[in-house]
Amino acid sequence: MNRKGFFRTALGAAVSITLADLAQFAQPAEVPKAVQAADILELRTIAGVFSAWDHTYGGGLVRDAVNAQLRYSVSLLQHSTCPRALHDELYVAVGWLGHSAAAMAFDAYAHDDARRMFRLALSCAEEAGDWHLRAKVLSLMARQAIWCGDADDGLTLVELALVRADRLTPAERAMLYTARARAMAKLGMVEGTLESVGKADEQFTRIRPADERPWMRYYDAAQHAGDTGHAMFDLALKQSDRFAAAASQRLGTAVEGHVAPYVRSRAISGIKLASLTMATGDPDEAAVIGMRAIGDAGKVRSCRAQDDMRELHRLAQPHDGRTPVAELRHQIRTAIQA
Repeated sequence: MNRKGFFRTALGAAVSITLADLAQFAQPAEVPKAVQAADILELRTIAGVFSAWDHTYGGGLVRDAVNAQLRYSVSLLQHSTCPRALHDELYVAVGWLGHSAAAMAFDAYAHDDARRMFRLALSCAEEAGDWHLRAKVLSLMARQAIWCGDADDGLTLVELALVRADRLTPAERAMLYTARARAMAKLGMVEGTLESVGKADEQFTRIRPADERPWMRYYDAAQHAGDTGHAMFDLALKQSDRFAAAASQRLGTAVEGHVAPYVRSRAISGIKLASLTMATGDPDEAAVIGMRAIGDAGKVRSCRAQDDMRELHRLAQPHDGRTPVAELRHQIRTAIQA
């Protein structure tokens, strides 16, 4: 009997066992009786890995993995003893992982899951008395609220995060002011938006990367330009004569500045730039920008990117008679259906 025949016979004897059956594991990972510094280091590493994966590929593919790791991490808090000296570090590590899991759920539109994970992460930050993680969690909670159409709640969350802003780093303050600008732009608060963008710009000039927490290392010039550009985008669609050029410049800076590990951010900023150009500028130029952005979006699994593509598809409809625009709309439909 050849090798293939042997395996077919062996599998035939267990034909009733499915792959799903084989993937059911009865022996869960056991948590240690006592937390050690090495356990916390592992949690930080895992949180960083999942966060990096989310930025590059989107969270859809590995959400189950990060959720399982988060459950294990919470069991450390509940069932393992922890020396007082490691208490805060443990809660911060679990909180960072919770934030990473919530970010993935948000991007996958599992909004209820994201909200629960954000609350978990925020509870961990407050238990540890860590103002930096607290600001990061509240910032993304605000962005989720804004994305879901509740800009007023988003603004409230940002203002809550800015309490005792003197305790935060420049990158954290810049991040929060950009979130405030995005909320205010959605609410039509033009002067408040411009003031917040100005404050964010001023804080960005003060950043010293070595002083920032690991979860803030993503906040570079491209990220700042993209975040402020998104706020200006909403103003530009309402008052293009005043704000279109500023929004376009910032979004263009983001697209050119985002490197490969942040391809989702590059895709989203590129789609926004194409939408802005389609609405206020040259449709053919917008089509060129949009085709590049859709290529980037095809590398990630992101519900947010897909919704932005739908917006671009809608804004392009009046120009569908132009060949480049028609091809762009076709590519969007193909990408969304994939």
